[in-house]
Amino acid sequence: MTKTQKNIYKVTLTAMLSAIAFILMFIEFPLPMLIPSFIKFDISDLPALFGAFALGPVYGIIIELIKNLLHILVKGTSSAYIGELSNFLLGAVLCLVAGLIYHFKKNKKSAIIACIVGALAMGLICLPINYFLVYPAYVKFYHMPLEAIIGMYTEIFGRAAAFPTSNALFNCLLIFNVPFTFGKGIVDSLICILIYKPLSRFIKGKIS
Repeated sequence: MTKTQKNIYKVTLTAMLSAIAFILMFIEFPLPMLIPSFIKFDISDLPALFGAFALGPVYGIIIELIKNLLHILVKGTSSAYIGELSNFLLGAVLCLVAGLIYHFKKNKKSAIIACIVGALAMGLICLPINYFLVYPAYVKFYHMPLEAIIGMYTEIFGRAAAFPTSNALFNCLLIFNVPFTFGKGIVDSLICILIYKPLSRFIKGKIS
């Protein structure tokens, strides 16, 4: 296969993975026992993570970008584009960190380490993204009282009196969003590890 053919194949694979990721964005569901129901669980970062392993972290980030752009074009936005921006940033961090670690040394052990570190990075970065970007935007553009948002968290926590009230939003994000986002990254990673090896043989045969 010539260099041009390899590049065409990479672009084609990126487009296919982006389309799959876009479709997976519609397969989402709430987990109200773990986090407020306006936050949904999905595995749309899986194709991007696969692309980061197979083609490189830049391709994974591109897949995340295309996925969200398609979502905006087809479905529109219900969050003044803040939700899509957050989704892109979190997924990009997962793909960048995991992809870089895996491409440093490509073996199963490296893949597992890459996924854990990538999921951890995504979980941690969700804290400043939500604290400084997402929730302030919801309060400003949708006039959602911050107290009402925090109330949704305290209902899950149990007794509101037992919830740390000093900088309540930060505590909510730390207690709920960080573990939730980390768990989401781990689920994507586990599926990716399971399917990557058999599919990567076909991909490597095309681009080698």
